[in-house]
Amino acid sequence: MESIRRVRRFVRERGVLALGALLILASAPTAQAWGRGTNLVRKYKPGQRMVYQTSIETHAKIHSTPEGLKAFLPPLPTELRTRQQNTVTVRSVSADGVAEVENRFDRFEVQSNLPELLPDEARDSARTAQEEFGKRVSGRVLTVHYDRNGRLLGFEGADEILGDLDGPLQETARQMLRLFLEQMSGRAFYPGHRVKKGDEWKQKLDTLPTDGAPFSVEGESTMRYAGRTRYRGVKAAIIDFKFTNLLRPSMESLRAGPLAQLEAHGMGLDMKIDGQGQGRVIVALDDGRVLQNHATLQQRMSAKLKTTAGIRLPVEGPLTLEVDSETRLELDGEGKPGH
Repeated sequence: MESIRRVRRFVRERGVLALGALLILASAPTAQAWGRGTNLVRKYKPGQRMVYQTSIETHAKIHSTPEGLKAFLPPLPTELRTRQQNTVTVRSVSADGVAEVENRFDRFEVQSNLPELLPDEARDSARTAQEEFGKRVSGRVLTVHYDRNGRLLGFEGADEILGDLDGPLQETARQMLRLFLEQMSGRAFYPGHRVKKGDEWKQKLDTLPTDGAPFSVEGESTMRYAGRTRYRGVKAAIIDFKFTNLLRPSMESLRAGPLAQLEAHGMGLDMKIDGQGQGRVIVALDDGRVLQNHATLQQRMSAKLKTTAGIRLPVEGPLTLEVDSETRLELDGEGKPGH
């Protein structure tokens, strides 16, 4: 019985992080796909201003072994939709190329099917909580810093947005916000040479865990230059892309809390996210800023509970949880290049 209680406690404590992981899955396409341009550098210019309209829609399915394991989880949304408008303005660029950027959430709306999964008496409060979160985010401003290549260096202002969230969910939401800001940066992996229509180039997506992004990434992105176009009067390049990746959380970053309790009882956790995606991005030829990005992504997050010698689980076979998701992102921007 004590083993069963430990498993139940584990899945309950990790439930809120599973919800956060679904949000991260929803934002993942652009983290790998944004800003793949034909310009040699990302040129930040003071006064540069873009207004982005973004919609993200995610559909997910949750599987577990044994099937009854899902009954111990809190209700998790399988439908998630967000719509937002952001105004992004370059305030200054230092001598070493570091840009200070203001990112304002003009509007933020989030909807999910979570209320429909709750008991009748909790549905109205869940809908109210979603609406209040959207209102709290709307109007907030972040100050963001990027290096000359569009790499995110840091940001301020998130505490005002995330301060009311519980600890584990707050940290998950902060990582989601970091991914979003990386997406908005126009960070590019340029080909390093001029390209003709039909040319392809590849970029490795491998990264090691850091304090700000506590997971490792293995993957590869393939870009294809599809030609030139005009987007709302701006000369632009069309790049088709596809990518695969594998994300693994840093176990060191998870050792506080439930994972430490599991290890104390001779159990461990193996977690990974496999993904693949494709889409088309349009970037301005003058400075590499992102003008449009339409992408789709399929991902599977899987977690498996492991045991060491002499420890028996309350059921035969492994305990596993899988979240399969498909996400569609549509982003359209309009603005001026700056001085």
